[in-house]
Amino acid sequence: MDLATRAAGIGLRSSSPLPQGLRKLNYCCQKPALSCRVVRAEVATEKAGAAKISAMEVPTTHKAWTYAEYGPPGVLKLEQIPVPDVAADEVLVKVHAAALNPVDGKRRQGKFKNTDSPLPTVPGYDVAGVVVKVGKEVSKFKEGDEVYADVSEAALNKPRQFGSLAQYTAVQEKLLALKPTRLSFAEAASLPLAILTAQEAFDRVNLKVGQSVFINGGAGGVGTLAIQLAKQVYGASLVVTTGSAGKVDLLKSLGVDKVIDYKKEKYEELPDKYDVVFDTVGECNRCVKVVKEGGAVVTLTGAVEPPGFRFVVTSNGENLAKLTPFLESGKVKALIDPKGSFTFSEVVEAFEYLETGRPTGKVVIAPIE
Repeated sequence: MDLATRAAGIGLRSSSPLPQGLRKLNYCCQKPALSCRVVRAEVATEKAGAAKISAMEVPTTHKAWTYAEYGPPGVLKLEQIPVPDVAADEVLVKVHAAALNPVDGKRRQGKFKNTDSPLPTVPGYDVAGVVVKVGKEVSKFKEGDEVYADVSEAALNKPRQFGSLAQYTAVQEKLLALKPTRLSFAEAASLPLAILTAQEAFDRVNLKVGQSVFINGGAGGVGTLAIQLAKQVYGASLVVTTGSAGKVDLLKSLGVDKVIDYKKEKYEELPDKYDVVFDTVGECNRCVKVVKEGGAVVTLTGAVEPPGFRFVVTSNGENLAKLTPFLESGKVKALIDPKGSFTFSEVVEAFEYLETGRPTGKVVIAPIE
């Protein structure tokens, strides 16, 4: 059963909005004991039409985080720069929230400088906000639409020079999707790059209903979403992941059937084998030992060992939109790290926290104002 068919089976009308002026508190997960953060920044009521900023009201300059040289988080500067121009196939988004990914830090450190866009750079892939201007060729979106996206079609090959860590950003129409009404801007911003990565990984290995999945690193930004997609979207019969003892309850609440404590056991020495192995950590040499004969191993980073393979996600608004019914129903949830919601003035601190390697779920920047 393909994703679209499963989505239709939920029986949701994802386009049905909440009443104007009302927006319910959205929780990152169902169990308060898991210490998941309640995102309040986007919950305040808004007067009807308040989000519909006319293109004529867009300022000529805005605040954005930039860096003109590669290095540690300290190279980031908050500056006043021109608002991006909008190409014919783009929209201008008033950014309400953005999120950080490990690739943001690696890019800033210069690890991809041979294929990077020119400096200076406004970093940031993930965005959620409101359309305030549309290019002449745009047909699917209009001013006032609440949208979200991964703003760079190719994460490592000339990614967008002026990204989402700014008050405004220009985004190609083909990369955008309407924000699920159930989600706050912060929750929506936490999703695009990570959820598209998990989705593309499972599509590439043709994950089927009833198959077993092993996810190495289930508590990270991609891992927490991969667990949910494997179970709720692709219909995996068994999902096993690695995690520490303190994260077992959280991981099981997301749909994991078994958690292997990587501090106590070497998963490659256990007898169980799986149809699909998804390595988010960079341990392909170990992960290939737990795949069934004829199964698939996909990794996101590090050296690759057969039969494993590695890919880099391609941003795609239509693929993001396919997941809307699962997000609207709550079958798939955004997960923001309990300590990982930072204000727009705290972007340096947010990067420092991200680069400890300890966040559970995503690190977000909200509100951006």
